[in-house]
Amino acid sequence: MAPERFRSPRRAAHALALRTRIVLSCAASDQPSNESVATRLGFNKAKVGKWRRRFIAERLDGPFDDPRPGAPRRISDDKVKQIVVRTLEAKLKDATRWSTRSMAKAAGVSPDTCVGRIWSAFGLKPHLVEYFKLSSDPLFIEKVRDVVGLYLGPPERAVVPCVDEKSQIEELNCAQPILPMMPAVPERRSHDYVRQATTSLFAAFDMASGKVIGSLHARHRAVELKKFLERIETEVPANLAVHLILDNHATHKAPVIKRSLERHPRF
Repeated sequence: MAPERFRSPRRAAHALALRTRIVLSCAASDQPSNESVATRLGFNKAKVGKWRRRFIAERLDGPFDDPRPGAPRRISDDKVKQIVVRTLEAKLKDATRWSTRSMAKAAGVSPDTCVGRIWSAFGLKPHLVEYFKLSSDPLFIEKVRDVVGLYLGPPERAVVPCVDEKSQIEELNCAQPILPMMPAVPERRSHDYVRQATTSLFAAFDMASGKVIGSLHARHRAVELKKFLERIETEVPANLAVHLILDNHATHKAPVIKRSLERHPRF
């Protein structure tokens, strides 16, 4: 029954689905003739005979097309190796990273689409850069386990909010009135704007429930963080402990914050 999965055109190419229907129809009864199967499916007898013989000879590979030779390769294995090694090890004098055009020129290949295909085959993406940072904290692994453990298995009768700030958010207003949406016309806004001020968003995200506690403040200091912690105190039910997760920003370790946490023992 393995050919059944190719029967629907939604799962395979249309031609493969038709060939599979021929094979399944031939197997539906004891030795049906090619003519009877062709009449039932609306095909000609020669087509039924062809794919029936192919399936008998090659089994599941029979309904598939034979591999086509295609055009001969224009780039040798040595040239491919040269392009890959140059991409990984060589540096450009007048650019920060290789492009397909610069690599094609340096390797002496044409057209430069060959370079793109080679990069894709080897998973090379010179245009992408990712950043990382290695911690020098000797207790880094233990701290990661504590934080991840809180996220994955929060204590009973407790909430685990992740607290952070987004500072210097610009408050912008359109310089022109907004034109409302109309049939076949989207809402339109002018490209220019008027900068009013900046604000800072403080937010606490509860990983378990998805609830967010947030507030806006004009500045980004320990005093504003203290006010935000007081808001968390009022919004979280009094019978629950609060396990705060914060980064090492200086405002989080200020004396006013430490004194505030000491006055709220459930934090």
